[in-house]
Amino acid sequence: MARTPFHPQWLLGGRKPPRGIETAAGRVLDVGSGDRWIQAHLPAQVDYIALDYPLTGRDLYHAKPDVFADAAHLPFADGVFDAVICLEVIEHVREPQRVLDEIARVLRPGGVAWLSMPFLYPIHDAPHDYQRFTEHGLRRSVQNSNLVVKKIDRELHALRAAGLLACLGLAGAAQAAPRWQWPVLLPLTALAVLAINLGSWLMSVLWPDWSALTAGYVVKAVKP
Repeated sequence: MARTPFHPQWLLGGRKPPRGIETAAGRVLDVGSGDRWIQAHLPAQVDYIALDYPLTGRDLYHAKPDVFADAAHLPFADGVFDAVICLEVIEHVREPQRVLDEIARVLRPGGVAWLSMPFLYPIHDAPHDYQRFTEHGLRRSVQNSNLVVKKIDRELHALRAAGLLACLGLAGAAQAAPRWQWPVLLPLTALAVLAINLGSWLMSVLWPDWSALTAGYVVKAVKP
């Protein structure tokens, strides 16, 4: 169902690597690596090191990284990585600025960081979901770690982001309802999700975008 418009996250699409990540070289650290999916999008010759946090990576997702550690206390020397990838992680850490500081610390001068974070998206992995940043908040925090922001990309057209939230709201409410209501709610939810997904997708093709509304951001930053 995940690839059909009956799925509440259809507008979000599958997992997409950040633009330009295919140019990564040398030693690459993946903070919050999960199932290591990003490795398939990196050049074969890079020295890839996957890192995840025991409480969530091991116990929740059964991840198999090379290193289990806290992103706020990376167990590496200064300036040893040519690139750091940290996707959909910053919202789950108690000290986001410290994590960004650590990413900057382990990057070599001239090294590249790719970071992503949801903006409009429901609470997930509760209770380990602590914050959302606007584009300006992300820029501020990255710059506070002495990294230079080169690019911030929005993840979804405004109307697709609005449709995504509507679909997730409907599906989440139906799932949380008493089970005796499911025979009525689930078919209605499926039809509503289908209509919202297709309508939002079509409108996003025909209608102008709005930069103030999106599902998330992807940042490319460089250590000077």
